[in-house]
Amino acid sequence: MSIVTACHPDYATVRDWAEALTKKYPFLEKMEPGRTSLGRSILCLTLGQAEDKVLYVGGVHGSEWLTVLTLMRFTEKLCEAIDTGRRVSNIDVRNAMVGRGLVIVPCLNPDGTEIALRGAAGALWNARQVSALAKGDFPHWQANARGVDLNHNFDAGWEILHEMEIKSGIRGPAMRQYGGPAAHSEPESSWLVKLCRTYPFRHALAMHSQGEEIYWCYGDNTPPRSKVMAGVLAASSGYQMSSPDGLASHGGFKDWFIEEFHRPAFTIEIGRGKNPLPLSDYPDVYDKIEEMLLLAALM
Repeated sequence: MSIVTACHPDYATVRDWAEALTKKYPFLEKMEPGRTSLGRSILCLTLGQAEDKVLYVGGVHGSEWLTVLTLMRFTEKLCEAIDTGRRVSNIDVRNAMVGRGLVIVPCLNPDGTEIALRGAAGALWNARQVSALAKGDFPHWQANARGVDLNHNFDAGWEILHEMEIKSGIRGPAMRQYGGPAAHSEPESSWLVKLCRTYPFRHALAMHSQGEEIYWCYGDNTPPRSKVMAGVLAASSGYQMSSPDGLASHGGFKDWFIEEFHRPAFTIEIGRGKNPLPLSDYPDVYDKIEEMLLLAALM
């Protein structure tokens, strides 16, 4: 019986899943968590002994909570396969993972996810500001509890993006697309930066929705192998290799990782439709990308 089930991945549910998974599979470990501006823990799980692990990050945007569910299900499938010897996407995971490792941050933005799922109550003591910004449209909330879009808050062309935001009329906290007063100003983004500078991740995947696209490059520091790797991921999933534009062209985690480390990083836009993608999309979305997620761990 699966621990991770097809339900809304709110904060308490994800914590319960993680607790049950680490209890059932002792080789799945919790790392020191981050903290949000509201004091919630940012869950961080690790699997495998390799030093140069692959990093997976979900739940960057509150309304994109299907990425949280997807990564938790993927984590359980890997653990189950390692424990029992079962294959995942016809791959012998137990042998394939020898000498390899993963770090999984299922939800970088638990405050934003709670707001998207539960409305103002998810913002705790910041409910008044969040309510004023959301104007009742909580399901489409993307930012953290301070009204900062975390995928606009990383130090990769942040100043350029900031000027673009101002020209678009975005000058302060908002539901989406406000990059904050400075790069890495938010506890969630600064924690992720510290995590990446502490551990030599081989490459990184940032899970978003939607569009069935793979963003793989940023500036002159994109490694040549990134395009090859993106091609493998695209061939596996049927997703398209693409490049973001406009307000999505700077300030993202993938952009910063490439700029900082000169190593591959990818934004994976799961599913098709309009955010928040419905829970009913989850089985098909997951089935389409399971092999891709596993291949990313093995490359």
